[in-house]
Amino acid sequence: MTPTYHIPALLSESILALDIKPAGIYVDATFGGGGHSKEILKHLKTGKLIAFDKDVDAHKNLPESENLILIPHDFIFLKNYLRFLNVIPVDGILADLGLSSHHIDEATRGFSFRFDANLDMRMDKENPLTAEELINTRSQSELQQIFSSYGEIKNSKTLAVKIVQRRSAQRIQTTSQLVEIAEEVLPYKENLKKYLATVFQALRIAVNDELLGLEQFLNQAQEVLAPGGRLAVITYHSLEDRPVKNFFQTGNFEGKESKDVFGKVSRPWKQITKKPIIPTDEEIAVNPRSRSAKLRVAEKIEIS
Repeated sequence: MTPTYHIPALLSESILALDIKPAGIYVDATFGGGGHSKEILKHLKTGKLIAFDKDVDAHKNLPESENLILIPHDFIFLKNYLRFLNVIPVDGILADLGLSSHHIDEATRGFSFRFDANLDMRMDKENPLTAEELINTRSQSELQQIFSSYGEIKNSKTLAVKIVQRRSAQRIQTTSQLVEIAEEVLPYKENLKKYLATVFQALRIAVNDELLGLEQFLNQAQEVLAPGGRLAVITYHSLEDRPVKNFFQTGNFEGKESKDVFGKVSRPWKQITKKPIIPTDEEIAVNPRSRSAKLRVAEKIEIS
């Protein structure tokens, strides 16, 4: 792993949560800098680790190991590739949903408001939809919905109106243009950096269709896990954490309990973490970007 590429959050906690068996089959659904994968590999002898990452930049971090198989695709194809490899069921799955430090610090990717760059924000460079294309073609109501739903921005309508007004005179192409627009509509007493963070988050989620992808991944993870297998998910904001929490509690994303014909509540998961595990002060001091990380872990229950 490139030293500056990414520092994995909650590393020891997530590896411990997986309860790794030396001969087991495990999945790192978000390979990234390879930090979690390298640690999993240390615990394997004859077992296998299947790592997923659609970002070609991440593939440069691949460690040499006969126990590792890299799938250069999104984790929404989890079930298909595991079936192709004939490794279903698997013993554990880990997903770290955060942006890597590489994505934030690499100006050309357009993920950060700290740099002047093209509005890109694609996790997969083969994705035809960029943030620039989205912000210049979606209607005012669609933009308002994106900022409201994915950024929980209170003045999402005002922001959407300003964007439509600005693009009618000049195409919005760069992060600095978007920052300038956001500054003009910044709510009174609102912190600019926090506001910009939510604006960029909303666009990134929309460009990469992250929440739908998360739901698809969680459903497939439940299917491919062996009974007693564990799923560990690290989230970084409430839009990710809420569906994970609901899914582990009830087996669905709405958080509604389902009952069988006898009125018995169906629970497909045993929650290993009643409350999410968060970074220690020591970890945050070393890796400030881990401060919002939350680790939730659940074990698949065998349905009789």
